Amino acid sequence: MTRLTLHTPRLRRAVQLASALALAGAFVAIRAEKSDPTISIKRDDRPVPRSESDRVSYSDVVSRVSPSVVKITVQSKAKRVEAKEGDMPGLGDPMLRQFFGGRMPELRQEPMNGLGSGVIISADGYIVTNNHVVDGADTVTVALSDGRELPAKVVGRDPLTDIAVVKVEAKDLPSITMADSSKILAGDRVLAIGNPFGIGETVTSGIVSATGRRVGILNDVHGYEDFIQTDAAINPGNSGGALVDVNGRLVGINTAILSRSGGFQGVGLAVPSNLVGQVADSLVRTGRVVRGFLGINIQNITPALVDSFNLKTREGALVAEVTPDSPAAQAGIKSGDVITRVNGQPVTDSGNLALTVSGQGPGKKLAFDILRDGKEVKLDATTGERPGSPGAPGGALAADDDQGVLNGVTVDDLNVDTRQQFNLPPHVHGALVTNVEADSAAARAGISAGDVILEINRHPVKSSQDAVSLSAKTESKKTLLRLWSRGSTLFLVVDESAQDKPTS
Repeated sequence: MTRLTLHTPRLRRAVQLASALALAGAFVAIRAEKSDPTISIKRDDRPVPRSESDRVSYSDVVSRVSPSVVKITVQSKAKRVEAKEGDMPGLGDPMLRQFFGGRMPELRQEPMNGLGSGVIISADGYIVTNNHVVDGADTVTVALSDGRELPAKVVGRDPLTDIAVVKVEAKDLPSITMADSSKILAGDRVLAIGNPFGIGETVTSGIVSATGRRVGILNDVHGYEDFIQTDAAINPGNSGGALVDVNGRLVGINTAILSRSGGFQGVGLAVPSNLVGQVADSLVRTGRVVRGFLGINIQNITPALVDSFNLKTREGALVAEVTPDSPAAQAGIKSGDVITRVNGQPVTDSGNLALTVSGQGPGKKLAFDILRDGKEVKLDATTGERPGSPGAPGGALAADDDQGVLNGVTVDDLNVDTRQQFNLPPHVHGALVTNVEADSAAARAGISAGDVILEINRHPVKSSQDAVSLSAKTESKKTLLRLWSRGSTLFLVVDESAQDKPTS
């Protein structure tokens, strides 16, 4: 059985694999800034030189790039987390859940330590890494090549691409230069730089084995994967490290391996630099990643479908379903259409179309070339923004720098599955509490996973983003909440002022 390994020896967390083909929408990442800062990334879009001659040594490249690669260590406190069906036998039985009020019991999650790698992308302290490196971390520390160890805060996370950005307070750092990853070809020489097993900075070499790999390993929404595959050795601790070309420019962020043994077997995967830059820029500017949305389910074209739809090739993406009143429906796209081009660029398959649309962002007008019943049709559609993705993690209700209130509470948008899981009636609307840290003021006030936040300080909450925004704007340390909890509505006050008082 082939096993996927995300290269961070953190708590042994299970990674959920999925392969849904829906064109997805927006994910709200952790908000860590009240303003909209900017990021200055160095770029060099020239292709690498390709000739028959080979270099004897890449020591000059390594010495130039290595200071831009850092070690990241993370720590998390003990927490109470909701159990999953695989954690205890019989938890899937509704009769057993009745003993826990119709919801899953909570388990104690022990404190965790872990490590990974990161890459400095701006001289003023922005560092890109993998989401799974910092996910769940309470403290993040960055070790620079000059020996300094600096505390870092998480600016934003995007599980759909497994990219996160952290920030250290420092100036004139050795930032890396990004290459245009669309110009990378199979066979190009690359170097992987990171901190495998925590032994120290290590360099391995190989070639690009393939581009555009989509293997269905990230989260519940397929379509955001566009991996560079390499045979440069990648091992635990390399997550978030740099994959660079022979000129020392960043072409990808090392993320995962495909392995039967759990160790490296020649198939490493890196998020391409173009996607990294796009996600990092959005996270730094707004704290979230907003993606374009059409409202269609699509699939690849099989040989059998070529015959059934009287097509000439398997190029394109077949529309299986159109959501009513969606941007696609308003544009006239129909089930059975085959989308062959977007803005004049060919659509190779469903994954390619998903990446193209999501990368445009909302409010963008796109021109589609479509095959419908053997005839060519041209349509224009304006992308929308999906308010939330089922199964996607929600936002934390306070930033790592302890701004705002309701620290230690994590929320998500409601969906069909969570309504069924927590037995929530249709009239309940708000932000679902998915986790509460055991030592937080919110936990002491009685908030627990499965509660729904209806109001914050008498302001209605309709989504997880509402809850994040309202908690950040609150000036008082005492917060009035209106909750739906265990079948009834109640008010309670979360008082965080006690946490500011010195303890003896």
